[in-house]
Amino acid sequence: MILQAIAFYLMASVTILAGLAVVFARNPVHSVLFLITAFFSAAGLFVLMGAEFLAMLLVVVYVGAVAVLFLFVVMMLDVDFTQLREGFSRYLPIGGAVAGLLTLEMIVVATTVASQGAASASPGPNASAGADVTNAEAIGRVLYTDYVYFFQAAGLVLLVAMIGAIVLTLRHKPGVKRQNIAAQTARTPATGMTIVDIKPGEGISE
Repeated sequence: MILQAIAFYLMASVTILAGLAVVFARNPVHSVLFLITAFFSAAGLFVLMGAEFLAMLLVVVYVGAVAVLFLFVVMMLDVDFTQLREGFSRYLPIGGAVAGLLTLEMIVVATTVASQGAASASPGPNASAGADVTNAEAIGRVLYTDYVYFFQAAGLVLLVAMIGAIVLTLRHKPGVKRQNIAAQTARTPATGMTIVDIKPGEGISE
């Protein structure tokens, strides 16, 4: 129990510090690296709580896909970060209000859990059917029975986000020949070939 408590406080501290470093880092590449560190520490906290499936998802999806995508987008996009920082003071009150609201919500949730326990009398779905049910199976029963449509909607949102990231990194350079699928499929023998009457011994001239 002592080692578990030490590991919890250590990873929780790393998560908080890495989250603050994401916001206050001047270099956007460093911000993404601190974000990856926060994800790894949060995955360790999930393992300590017994939610190993969520820890695996956090590492595979967020670290292996989302964070790496952010890193490559930040490195590939030609963004003038000096110009972006010029409006920092203008949006500071709105950001402070949102941060204060999120902090208040976390305080309310922490107070409720400390006083009443986590989901002690929750009327929501109960996925636990016995002690032999694994963590992944319990999550699958909830996702694919009660919240299947919400789960599919979240997948569509991620698909739109992926397409948006591809569009942001797409660059059209002048003078580069590109394939025109519509022109190729609509081609007819009259437009696709030319019959030339070649006289013997003259050859073809360009």
